[in-house]
Amino acid sequence: MASHGVARTIRAYTEERRVRDLEKIETYRDLENQIRSQVASGNYGLTLFYLTTKLLHLNPEYYTIWNVRRRCLLLGLLSRRSGGSSSLKASLSTSLNATTRPSDSVSLHSSSDAVPPDQRSPRTRKGGAIPITSTATADPPGLDTQDQASDAQNLELDGNVLQSELAFTVPLLLKFPKSYHIWNFRQWTLSQVTLRLPVPITRKIWETELGLVSKMITKDRRNFHAWGYRRFVVAKLERPELQGKSMAEDEFAYTTEMIKFDLSNFSAWHHRSQLMPKLLDERGADDKMRAAFLDKELSIVWEALNVGPEDQSLWFYHSFLISHIVDHRNRQTIAPALTMEERIAYLRCEIDDIKDLLEDYPNIKWIYQGLLECSLALERLGQRVERDSGGASGPKIWLAKLRALDPMRTGRWNDLEREIGGWARY
Repeated sequence: MASHGVARTIRAYTEERRVRDLEKIETYRDLENQIRSQVASGNYGLTLFYLTTKLLHLNPEYYTIWNVRRRCLLLGLLSRRSGGSSSLKASLSTSLNATTRPSDSVSLHSSSDAVPPDQRSPRTRKGGAIPITSTATADPPGLDTQDQASDAQNLELDGNVLQSELAFTVPLLLKFPKSYHIWNFRQWTLSQVTLRLPVPITRKIWETELGLVSKMITKDRRNFHAWGYRRFVVAKLERPELQGKSMAEDEFAYTTEMIKFDLSNFSAWHHRSQLMPKLLDERGADDKMRAAFLDKELSIVWEALNVGPEDQSLWFYHSFLISHIVDHRNRQTIAPALTMEERIAYLRCEIDDIKDLLEDYPNIKWIYQGLLECSLALERLGQRVERDSGGASGPKIWLAKLRALDPMRTGRWNDLEREIGGWARY
């Protein structure tokens, strides 16, 4: 059995393995008890922090332990925020903006950054981390030299701790790429980065995060956790407080590359669909440009359907485009200015093209489902698809074929039958 192309193996459960598992369970329970004891005593220091590290390496799905780790960071390892630190952060942001070049490179955190906790303090800067240094030339108002030095040191320590936390989760993500709790903790850590560090440094860290998520998507192209996280990171990089600008064009091009690499990448098709309204608005697309854009997207999905008509992802995207042809009253669509005649012509053309697929692929259910969808869309526009002269094709014939090919969805086909029941000519 395989999932997303990754083979699964079943190993025999031997006595030796049972003994090892019992030892792991004992270690796990001992760690859990130690953590509960430390929390009960209110001791959120380094001892508890290191215990969470050990337990999360064993079980990153333990959400309570992630919350304990957050408390350790907020109550001990990270500095307490003050008005002075906010002033210094603003001063550093201004100074760094003047000295940081856009082309400065930022290396990704590697899994090698995660080392046993007894070998390194969380506040120690790692070689791959972005340095947090003060280059401000003027003292922020209201701060004496001692306060400024203290706040500058806090900024540097906070930066090192937060980057250490980001590095800590990388090997966990590589091993558990679909764990909600790891992704959520990275989001929280980045929120602390934004809150505590100067804007240029913060932006570099967020850009590094985009590089990481790109690698995670390359590792598993259909990891919807990573795709959703990518939208989160891009949205943050676009925000004015991080001196951002729209990345819609770059992200749209990214989806094109990912789709070329794997036509079955549902997440890439979905990401593409989410970008379209913003992309067209930013291009200042008029009605002619929007119609041309729709034609191009239909052409792209048809190139894919002609290669793999059995691919569910392609039909979902095709259905998305059909919805933009038909439904134009209650939401923003790709081409809202299409006339009724143009919409009907689009649908009839789609039906003819889908029928052509039946000549080579008579037993693929998605083809019949696409035919019915377009037929129902035509009905909503006051039009109907007539049966072929020989009676071998039409909505009721397609529905009967669907019942035979996919008997598990009888309820759905019954609903469709009721919907087309009034079409006497069928």
